[in-house]
Amino acid sequence: MTKVYSKSLFFNHSLTGKALLIIILIFSGFPESTFAQKPFKIVIDAGHGGKDPGRPNKSGIKEKDIVLKIALDLGGKLENSGNEVIYTRDKDVFLTLRQRAKIANDVDADLFISIHCNAFHDSSVHGSETFVYGLHVSEANFNIAKKENEINFIDDHYLDDEETYNPTSNESLIGITLMQEEYLDQSILLASFVQNNFTKNLKIRNRGVKQSGFWVLHNTYMPSILIEAGFMTNPKEGSYLNSKRGQVEISNSIYDAIIKYKKAINYSGDFEIKPNIQSSITYKVQIAAGKRRLELKSYNFKGLSNLSRIKQGSIYKYFYSSSKSLTEIKIKKKYARSNGFPNAYIVGFENGKLFEID
Repeated sequence: MTKVYSKSLFFNHSLTGKALLIIILIFSGFPESTFAQKPFKIVIDAGHGGKDPGRPNKSGIKEKDIVLKIALDLGGKLENSGNEVIYTRDKDVFLTLRQRAKIANDVDADLFISIHCNAFHDSSVHGSETFVYGLHVSEANFNIAKKENEINFIDDHYLDDEETYNPTSNESLIGITLMQEEYLDQSILLASFVQNNFTKNLKIRNRGVKQSGFWVLHNTYMPSILIEAGFMTNPKEGSYLNSKRGQVEISNSIYDAIIKYKKAINYSGDFEIKPNIQSSITYKVQIAAGKRRLELKSYNFKGLSNLSRIKQGSIYKYFYSSSKSLTEIKIKKKYARSNGFPNAYIVGFENGKLFEID
């Protein structure tokens, strides 16, 4: 099911008649349950767009147009093979990096793939490279990240935002808090498949899998990669990137890499059983406790929002997020731990009573 993100969460409940019949036969002993598909959810981010054309080049090729065509072609293939696809954009519109990362986080994606093209003052430079977020940032990679991150300053509202993240500062790009740390291995695995396909199938020079400080990679909490498919400033490669054939072949290679990745991580989640009975337990992430009564403001809790507090005896306990889903709250716990609360843990509330989950 292909979607362009809105504020709603999306779920694919479509089943083929044959699959539905098999489910009924197998699970007929569970009358109090309902069954829902669990499609692999992929957010495809076509870089730049709208008032941001992308990396400048003498040929006049617009990066924003090339990457959008690749993204739409890739999304169609993924949807046809049963995946759920969410585009950050499916037309020529401007989005901030913050908006792009928020889309992926809000829909709880399994993968985030950002597609770009490269540029350089030396037109002889060519090849593809795929980035993951990490601390091991060379000066060259750091400069590439700064160029892509400068989109933040095109946003008219960027300076009004309370968040103090400076997308071109060393402190922000190579911070202690790594929201992507837990997913680095998976991100590298997917990036390697992409690069290998580009080299093997398209004969594009392999410039490697690299770590750098791209904002959208730093701020998404799922395996995430940023693909620089080639150099628009190289005459031969630029012409290929701007051609229908090149865009389809690049899309094919990325698609095949995603299929290999799913097999490698043994993804099989076709169906899950969901009980009809609503749980009476509300889960939260406890992030702090102490005798001081703090205002529930994000600046008091390292940028976290959706906060709550209770008092037990002389101790105030502070919580992040709230959900009836234990799976969802586990994700929130990971997020809290990666945002400066390494000892955060899950608690439950039932009939007004607090108890620990882990």
